[in-house]
Amino acid sequence: MFGYVAGLPAFLAYFVTGLAALAVFATVYSAVTPHHELRLIRTGNNAAVVAFLGAIIGFSLPLASAAANSVSIVDFLIWALVGAVVQAIAFLGAALTMSRLPGRITDGEVAAGIWTAGVAVAVGMLNAACMTY
Repeated sequence: MFGYVAGLPAFLAYFVTGLAALAVFATVYSAVTPHHELRLIRTGNNAAVVAFLGAIIGFSLPLASAAANSVSIVDFLIWALVGAVVQAIAFLGAALTMSRLPGRITDGEVAAGIWTAGVAVAVGMLNAACMTY
């Protein structure tokens, strides 16, 4: 029976570190995007909710892959940082392909939020798949 809980400390270390990485990512991502999703979400902006959840899911996918494939917490954090940078690049790519993207999200244009979320999730899936060795 005790053999089943032998991995519990490692699980807790990776899980708590992953939650902290998610919180840091969400805070930094919202602060550096031109439209500050967290502020918009507090006002009920659906486009911001969709876009932000897409970024969080897009970041969580490679974060999960990194947790499964990392050899240490430091390795996990390095790959988490890579995942965050890739999500920032994904947002820039989405913004380059849809004019006035941040303004459209601020204005509550749900199509802009869906576009941003879709790009974030697609890039996150690719990123996660590439984090295997």
